[in-house]
Amino acid sequence: MERTALFPGSFDPFTLGHKAVVDMGLTMFDRIVVGVGVNAAKQGLLTPERRGELIEAVFGGESRIEVALYGGLTGDYCRSRGIRHILRGLRNSTDFEYEHDMEMANDQIYPEITTVALFTPADYIPVSSRLVREIITMGGDPAKFLPSGIDIKEYL
Repeated sequence: MERTALFPGSFDPFTLGHKAVVDMGLTMFDRIVVGVGVNAAKQGLLTPERRGELIEAVFGGESRIEVALYGGLTGDYCRSRGIRHILRGLRNSTDFEYEHDMEMANDQIYPEITTVALFTPADYIPVSSRLVREIITMGGDPAKFLPSGIDIKEYL
């Protein structure tokens, strides 16, 4: 039986920290679906479609990675796809508290889905999509926080 995990997020944009979590997840799962959450009420830096294209470029045809856009509840999406694991990355205690609360709620609604949390490597703890967006909007160069080979200007 193939073990698939969903790594959900807005990924606006996808950072080195996100990539590190996916890379670690590949040691535990046969496949990872990187799920770009679509929320029409939120205005992002990148469109969901461009986020998906960026993530696909990062993994360049890796057969064990799939990028998918989805709306609605993450647990409902997992159920619709038969995915039984949600992969999350933790940078700090704030992330832990949020993810713990989400996992407890999900366990009540989706008891068949297990959340697996991985600690982000120390080098990427300060890296967040919000930080990268701020650098971009202020005219800075965020390249050191993005996966190699990604020119964010191509996705804006």
